[in-house]
Amino acid sequence: MTDERERVRPSGVWATAVGVARVRALETERENALFRDPLAQAFAAAGGLWPSSPPLPDDEAARRRRQAVSFSIVIRTKFLDDLLRGASASGVRQVVLLGAGMDSRAFRMDWPEGTRLFEIDTAAPLDFKASVLRQERAVARCERITVAVDLREDWPSALAAAGHDPAVPTAWIAEGLLIYLPEDAVERLLTRIGTLSAAGSRMGLTLGSRGVIERFGADAVPGSAASMWVSEMPDDPVGWLAGHGWDADSHTLRERAAAYGRPISTPPQREEGPGGLISAVRR
Repeated sequence: MTDERERVRPSGVWATAVGVARVRALETERENALFRDPLAQAFAAAGGLWPSSPPLPDDEAARRRRQAVSFSIVIRTKFLDDLLRGASASGVRQVVLLGAGMDSRAFRMDWPEGTRLFEIDTAAPLDFKASVLRQERAVARCERITVAVDLREDWPSALAAAGHDPAVPTAWIAEGLLIYLPEDAVERLLTRIGTLSAAGSRMGLTLGSRGVIERFGADAVPGSAASMWVSEMPDDPVGWLAGHGWDADSHTLRERAAAYGRPISTPPQREEGPGGLISAVRR
């Protein structure tokens, strides 16, 4: 039986990971791409989103919102790529991707010798991903370890069983994840991460900005990513993370986009507060 026949079709929250892969595939085709993700197109095609995609909404405002989400995915991908390069340069050799989805950093980034990268997600997306990786004959550039567990369950024990060492620094990435978790689950996740983080660990988070659920979710199509968003960033994300033992910096999408040569031409429609792109170091 072929991988194509065995493949479980994307559904629920993890199906959004295939949409993210499509955005990354489109960025990869750009001449001035902020990153190159050679596997993204294969993930999108396997999930039925390449070369076509769902038609753009007739409503102009809805089209702009979808384009804004795609733009944010590109900027956050570049932001977290840079964070991981910085972590590697500082000597961090453990990486944990929480809710890894179709992330291909193990395959597309250059990693120092001895790097171990753990991908945590539920079995369905990991199995889907594995079938595409076999099809593409993809070879990881570091030691890649998958951990099939729901983040609502005892994932720290599963991560420990897979070989994670909490006594040495870890780079944690939660990309496009926290917005799908209720606030109590976000707090529990941060507490667990802190318990497993030695001094000097790094963390990269993406947080839903204040008001994003109202702006994007009010008329979201059932089953779309925005229809499943449930939490936003706190008013003071730097102070919030300080309470969890992290020294953090908060960056806005507009700020990072300008730094990457992709400035947002339209002026902000409202006063911009703290940004939802977070880099942090464990005290």
